[in-house]
Amino acid sequence: MGERKGQNHYYPPDYDPKVGSLNKWHGTHALRERARKIHLGIIIIRFEMPYNIWCDGCKNHIGMGVRYNAEKTKIGMYYSTPVYQFRMKCHLCDNHFEIKTDPANLDYVIVTGARRQENRWDPTQNEQIVPETKEVQKKLFDDPMYKLEHGAKDIQTAEDAKPLLGKLYERNSSVWRDDFEANSRLRAEFRSTKKQIKQRDDKDKALLAKSGLDISLLPESDADRRMAALMRLHSAKSIAEKDRDRKLAIITRPALPSTATSESGKLKVISAKPEVKNLGIVRRPTTASSAALQLADVKTGSNALEGSAPSAKKPKLLLCNYGSGSSDSD
Repeated sequence: MGERKGQNHYYPPDYDPKVGSLNKWHGTHALRERARKIHLGIIIIRFEMPYNIWCDGCKNHIGMGVRYNAEKTKIGMYYSTPVYQFRMKCHLCDNHFEIKTDPANLDYVIVTGARRQENRWDPTQNEQIVPETKEVQKKLFDDPMYKLEHGAKDIQTAEDAKPLLGKLYERNSSVWRDDFEANSRLRAEFRSTKKQIKQRDDKDKALLAKSGLDISLLPESDADRRMAALMRLHSAKSIAEKDRDRKLAIITRPALPSTATSESGKLKVISAKPEVKNLGIVRRPTTASSAALQLADVKTGSNALEGSAPSAKKPKLLLCNYGSGSSDSD
């Protein structure tokens, strides 16, 4: 099929084979728009993110495997291996970040514009099998004594790992001896856990609907239960009982200040029907009765002066006449 590609191209009548290919005849590059900066040593390629990063412009996370149109540039050499740098634009903001190759460590290095999410660790810490470095391989090839010592260490490491490997093998054989039984047990545990989660979610939804809140509730703990048992946030009376007591207090409250206070401090209604004496109204006496009252007051005052030591003069009460029988002249 490769030999047919040249036959599918259109050659114009004025085409001169001495010029070369059709791209040279039209004055275009074979990569078209991807080679628009070829004169600057830049070519546009499709770059795939090698690891998770955070953009410094918008602070968003960009996952491993996201692809960009990147400008590829050769910036140097590591021995005979070229070092390339890729410049691309973030798809969430206007920030540009640059990543270059690191042939010495077989990795990519962020130059500017982004920050790497650190998921690297030392494989020797979790007892992984680590390939030998180039220095160790060269030393094993050149130094026979080092090779012998290195082999003795490997044998000792294998002997130390045998007990642990035996325990792991026994455990796996006991658990996964019957695949159907193990699968059934796992599915039963999954169903019970799913049922508990559904019950907890229903309880949380009912509580949120009752309280009118829109928040995410955390699962209960023993400390929360003990703290809730010590707290008393609810009132002794319900809202209906409080409304009933308030209405009763309003009904039994006197309309006028004609009440007497008992020793306990509670108000006691003297009379439901208002009377004249309870309102503080005193009818003004006539002229004859007023003279008799004045004479009685004089006698009472003289007797008081004779029987006891002189005391302060009592203030006279001003009586208001609200009756209809008196006149302005009285």
